[in-house]
Amino acid sequence: MVVTKSWRQGVTRYQWLVLFIAWLGWVFDAMDATIYAIVLHPALHDLLQTPGGTVSPEQVGWYGGIIFSIFLIGWAIGGVLFGIVADRLGRTKTLIITILIYAVFTGLAALSQDWWHLAIYRFLTALGIGGEWAAGAALVAETWPEEKRAKAAGILQSAWAVGFFLAASFNLLLKGYGWRVMFVIGVVPAFVSLLVRWHVKEPDRWAKAHDLVSTISPIHVTEIFHPPLRRSTIIGSALAFVAVFGLWGATNWAPTLVRELPDIKGSDAATLSASVSYAIMALNGGALFGYLAFGPLADRFGRRAVFAFMCLGSLVMLPTAYLVPTTYAGVLLLLPLLGFFNNGIFSGFPIYLPELYPTRLRATGAGFCFNAGRMLASTAPFLTGWLVTQLGSFGRAASTVALIYLVGLIVLIFARETKGKPLPE
Repeated sequence: MVVTKSWRQGVTRYQWLVLFIAWLGWVFDAMDATIYAIVLHPALHDLLQTPGGTVSPEQVGWYGGIIFSIFLIGWAIGGVLFGIVADRLGRTKTLIITILIYAVFTGLAALSQDWWHLAIYRFLTALGIGGEWAAGAALVAETWPEEKRAKAAGILQSAWAVGFFLAASFNLLLKGYGWRVMFVIGVVPAFVSLLVRWHVKEPDRWAKAHDLVSTISPIHVTEIFHPPLRRSTIIGSALAFVAVFGLWGATNWAPTLVRELPDIKGSDAATLSASVSYAIMALNGGALFGYLAFGPLADRFGRRAVFAFMCLGSLVMLPTAYLVPTTYAGVLLLLPLLGFFNNGIFSGFPIYLPELYPTRLRATGAGFCFNAGRMLASTAPFLTGWLVTQLGSFGRAASTVALIYLVGLIVLIFARETKGKPLPE
């Protein structure tokens, strides 16, 4: 009888601890990022309200899109900036700094008195959220064994689905307390920084590379644009652009889409809040399977093939989920499939991007690709808000945005396959 070894065999307790703490940081990262999407509608209704006036869906779409775009710009800046910091200062120190930034400014968003106040707080929150991604991805990639790295990265990305669930659950529990309380809850992640400080050390790979860089040659960010890294930087940034454009230009408008459904629109505030929460849970139930499936599939079929699979699925499922169903029940049935593809694609980035760069430039390169793409994609929510005013519905606008996945399929033709190869030193 042939005994098949579990892929978990040989993983040390410390490696699991590092993955858990990085995972926990990403859970709250996702929670704080999602809070705005959940409370967008009631928050902007309050902040845009004038005496004797009403706030239209078009106004919510317009100002909501502006804030989404500002948030993505902050995310991009933070990702690039703190990616560089993580290569120079260290992965764990950068994790602590970025977690504190996104936790504190999420909480301060509860003090907003106008829509532009909220925009400023979301920009500052995003600096930390973007920076934490680069440090966490590099930390796990450099700590875990080579042959188990893809599966670890898939588990790490699953934190986003859990964070979405957490945000939706808090919204259900606190639905009678108003949108400001949701932002106050966002302060909780600050305590994760203590776990990082107490239990996680810098990876040996980084320590050796840092000592070498300090004595021989300093890091220059422009190196990721020099051959042979230039192609990887362009392809990685383009793939991130496609994924982020689709997510923030379409999928993250799902709460607003739900509120506009004929059998939901006009319900009382508590019913609307509960409906949105269940929709977010359905979407991220599918996303969780997508996150966890990417790693094993990538080990079996290769990184490029699974990225293509996710792009094709997103291209089909976005218009299907947003235009076909006319009832809340119909939307709930399709959101898990949309989440599997549209969110699941993000598991590819903590797997693929660290594999493209040597240790001394790993967080810089991965952070730049993931967040330069995000900077370009910051136009997506703004574009969606404009499309709503032109096409008359969030469903039509989001379905138009889905065409971006055709770009992803074209970009993958030129992508480098890294399956089975060790991390570059």
